[in-house]
Amino acid sequence: MAVRYLSVSRRYPIDFCRLTSSASARSFLGFFSTAAEQRSAGDDCHGDDGNQSHSVTHVRTLETRARKLEQQFDDLTERYKRALADSNNVRKRTQKFVEDAKLFGIQSFCRDIVEVADLLEKSSVVVEERDGAQQLSQYLAHIQGRLQEVFTKHGLEKMSPIGGQYDPYQHEIVCHSPAEGAEPGTVAMVKQDGYMLHGRTIRHALVGIAVKTQEQ
Repeated sequence: MAVRYLSVSRRYPIDFCRLTSSASARSFLGFFSTAAEQRSAGDDCHGDDGNQSHSVTHVRTLETRARKLEQQFDDLTERYKRALADSNNVRKRTQKFVEDAKLFGIQSFCRDIVEVADLLEKSSVVVEERDGAQQLSQYLAHIQGRLQEVFTKHGLEKMSPIGGQYDPYQHEIVCHSPAEGAEPGTVAMVKQDGYMLHGRTIRHALVGIAVKTQEQ
């Protein structure tokens, strides 16, 4: 306010001391005061409009971000659903493969073993047509040889433990016998043949172990 008075005094060189003591002076000062208040009120209105515009812009920015995040969420949800469906399909196919492997895993072995079954059926015909022990013995030997070929083809191996050391992973002791010409603790006899499939014991051999007698 003092600055305005000084500015006016420069433009209008009058005696402000006299004006302040008169009614004219009071009117003159009231004019400048009212103008200043109106200007201040106008500045405040412009300030409120600026704040409101900034708030609207901020709200619109937040709405835009929210829409983008919602789109990203929908996209990720769809991807997750598709990945989950693919995973379930893979799991079902794998389960079906395992089930088929359990059912048909020995298909090749069965195809070969039925040939041996055919030979056994023919052996009864041989006995009826050929009344000879020699022919029957030869035919049975042929069947046994064919059966061993099938076993070897599929990794099935018959154990030959006679004379070897006792192995608890392959043999099962059923008796003891005198060690006549055999080392004590070795396998002296086989009551039932044992078999291994690809090096794994699937049936233990029932064996008799040689022991040293008092006479020996």
